[in-house]
Amino acid sequence: MPNSRPPIILITCDELRADALGCYGNRVIETPNLDALAAGGTRFQRAFTNSPWCLPSRCSLATGLYPHRNGAYSNFRDIPLDLEIPNIYTLLRGAAYHSAHIGKCHYKPVPYDQTRPDATLPYEDFREYYLSLGIDHLALQDDKQVSVWFMDDYARELDAAGYLAAYRDATWDRSKAKVFAFPGPAEWHPDSWVGRKAADYVAEYQGDQPLFLWASFSGPHYPFDAPAEYYDCVDMSADARFHDASEFDDPSRIHAATYHGRPTGAIDGMGAAPGRATKNFAESYWRALRRNYFANVAQIDACIGRILSAVERRFGQEALVIFTADHGEMLGNHGLWGKNNCAYEDVWNVPLIVKYPGDDQARLSDALTMLVDLLPTCLAAAGLAHDFCDGLPLREREASGGARYVFAEGEGFLAVSDGRYKLTRVAQGERRHKELIDLESDPYELVNRIDDPECQPELARLNAQLVDHLMSHSLK
Repeated sequence: MPNSRPPIILITCDELRADALGCYGNRVIETPNLDALAAGGTRFQRAFTNSPWCLPSRCSLATGLYPHRNGAYSNFRDIPLDLEIPNIYTLLRGAAYHSAHIGKCHYKPVPYDQTRPDATLPYEDFREYYLSLGIDHLALQDDKQVSVWFMDDYARELDAAGYLAAYRDATWDRSKAKVFAFPGPAEWHPDSWVGRKAADYVAEYQGDQPLFLWASFSGPHYPFDAPAEYYDCVDMSADARFHDASEFDDPSRIHAATYHGRPTGAIDGMGAAPGRATKNFAESYWRALRRNYFANVAQIDACIGRILSAVERRFGQEALVIFTADHGEMLGNHGLWGKNNCAYEDVWNVPLIVKYPGDDQARLSDALTMLVDLLPTCLAAAGLAHDFCDGLPLREREASGGARYVFAEGEGFLAVSDGRYKLTRVAQGERRHKELIDLESDPYELVNRIDDPECQPELARLNAQLVDHLMSHSLK
């Protein structure tokens, strides 16, 4: 019989596309460990992030609340996750779990304006803040770039090993445009460090309390910096980048300005682009970027294999194991890289694999689900109430037929989808955009149908859903 309070192992990646994994159809690399997890669990085809930014997405996962409900809706404003809001650590601690977090947290905006290319700055106040959220054990690697900007636990060890300065130099080198081979041994790459620390922690855990471990990889988020030895894992002859330049002839598209290098553009890759126009990236650049990205995914899969082996040796089939990502990555599709303000499926649709205690049957689910469903799933496994959450335990979500609508939020950004029609609204300074996409007739999301007379009923319905979504909590 499964343990009434099973070990809970949550594994996340940052900026991982669902279709980067073999079990989701990828043929450029092999991901045998995540494929094996899917072969013994439930793979969700239509799982969606609640924000295309790291911080709001992670805070939604940790609280089971939409960004407008937990208040952490921006990567850039100084509005960290509120200590008074129950989160995955405090709630499981209340059920006598021991909570460990290894890797990226990012529950507080990074002070980007303080970063400098010649030094890695103190970060102890961030570490103390994260611990105050209810984490019992923390090994912090708070993002690849953060670890060269600020002295987190990984940066301190990397510095002692003699590789921090080279990593910092490569990250700051504008000529590399965020694409380079990791300048050190593969075992010192941040994702290898997280995988090693997490696997060792599971193997050595002897506590009387059930274990909750969040292993949080900061890859394959940029910089695209896989160790060179993983390049041979990538078959670029099987790769295909989708791009139709005519898409951005329409100035109403959210990323038309980004593509053409206009001042109102806003996506991560714009800053690295020649002339700040992503259309100016050469095809050789896209090829190198994609090779590094997939090589990093292959590396992470190997690290996850080490964690899963440790979980099986330590807990057998008793653990609840959840794997997902905070959001995806454009990866050159549509001539873009990054994720800011993106509601393309490349970013919104995330991988989600769940292996329940004592269950080794492969299942494929088409139910619409969201990351706010993950905290309720963990609470249900621990025998705790979850009625305050915006999500549902995944088994309840599936039994109900899936969510009718999924929502994504962020600073000046709202999106809603019913799985076919998708409405995205952006209001940031001078930027004002409305996009309506019909995924059935336009699976590559090339045509904005916001003014199409035939689509006005669907537009009205989705607008009403956005109003209800906000009013039900904000204007009670």
